[in-house]
Amino acid sequence: MIAHEGETTMAQTNTSRANGSEQSLGDLVALAAKDISQLIRGEISLAKIELAGDLKRVAIAAALLAMSAFVGCLMLVLLCFAFAYGLMALHIWGWASFLIVAGTCLLLIGLAALIAILRIRGVTGLRTTRTTVQETISTLRGSATSAKKPEIAAPTER
Repeated sequence: MIAHEGETTMAQTNTSRANGSEQSLGDLVALAAKDISQLIRGEISLAKIELAGDLKRVAIAAALLAMSAFVGCLMLVLLCFAFAYGLMALHIWGWASFLIVAGTCLLLIGLAALIAILRIRGVTGLRTTRTTVQETISTLRGSATSAKKPEIAAPTER
């Protein structure tokens, strides 16, 4: 995640730690609260980014679906009669000509609807946010199942 001006990434903290000095319990609690707050802000930011991508996919799919309905209406109004009369000029019965025209229109409308459905299936449903929130919760609970647990160095001198 790229930090914008004035923001930090989820892995960064802006706290300064004095070398060789021990921090009080209150300082450590404040630091942990600040880090958790920053982590939550990062998760919310990630969710916003994912929602923007999903919203774009849904908008494109809705536009394609509306376009398919509009094109379907135009096809029925503007081309059906010309197509049917063209088939009748080829000595096909009138009723068969109009059935062929109807089948062709349904095929084109179905193709546009299929494209819209495939675009909707591309919606991620906040997959990355859900994964990182679950990792954060399991890490905070101390029951992370992964082999990567954060190492905390104990002070060497007391």
